[in-house]
Amino acid sequence: MNPIVVVDDEPAIRSSLAAVLEDEGYPVRCCAHARELYDALKEQPMSLVLLDIWLPGEDGMAILKNLRNEQPELPVIMMSGHAGIEAAVSAIKLGARDFLEKPLHLDVLLDKITGALRATQSDEEAILPSDTRIETAPYQPATNRQAVELRKSGRPQCTLGDNVVLNGTGLLSGRNTGIILSPAPPNSGIQFQTLDGISIPGRITSLEDYQHAQSQQSFTANSTVLARENRRVRTVEHLMAALSMAGLDNVLIKADEEIPNVDGSALDFARLLDEAGTVDQDAEVTEAVICEKLSIGEEDPD
Repeated sequence: MNPIVVVDDEPAIRSSLAAVLEDEGYPVRCCAHARELYDALKEQPMSLVLLDIWLPGEDGMAILKNLRNEQPELPVIMMSGHAGIEAAVSAIKLGARDFLEKPLHLDVLLDKITGALRATQSDEEAILPSDTRIETAPYQPATNRQAVELRKSGRPQCTLGDNVVLNGTGLLSGRNTGIILSPAPPNSGIQFQTLDGISIPGRITSLEDYQHAQSQQSFTANSTVLARENRRVRTVEHLMAALSMAGLDNVLIKADEEIPNVDGSALDFARLLDEAGTVDQDAEVTEAVICEKLSIGEEDPD
């Protein structure tokens, strides 16, 4: 195969990434800045580019824009230690395959590289996100099994037709934030993903303090927060409602701590999903039928 090219101005990062990739059997070429990259691309084709945003001279975003114009089929994974969701959104809009925050989780990086290289092999796979660490375990109710009945629905699972992005303001924090929604494979469900690649399933068992609520029968919150491995995504409730209303079963949502929501409604999300469109998948939906009342924690008598 053609080399993977690592573009970073820090020698230690170049050498460490090259060593990891070579151990995995990938040929690697390293570049410290834009000119070295352009010269390398003239000498031979590349399989993939790992591109840092902050580079001397021409920065990573400018390089990405040039690569999209000159070699639109070349997958690019952006890296940064000082950016955020706004930079991630901008990179995806410009055509980056994915975006990772430093310090990099090497297992996440390797999975994304594998997915990105696989996606270049067919147009069908190209719409799928490059992350292969999405959990695909079937849903298992964590409550009384008699209260929930699983049934085959007879309808196909559904995912997004394309990647879409939304910028906005966090309703609780007031800071600028954003989300990137991507198609996901069958049986993956709704998955939130932090900028460093940690996946948080959109399930009741991912609720922050869920185990405490189960044992102590107390649960209070002014927004719905999902948590895993000390990562959190807040105010997911309106987005989850919009996904449900759209009939979407499998979606990957890259987010930075909080879902943007200015007016407290699902309207912006509904418009975003309409823009993306939907695609039926080759797997059947299993529906959870609620047979009796379920509750977590204490109910407000009012």
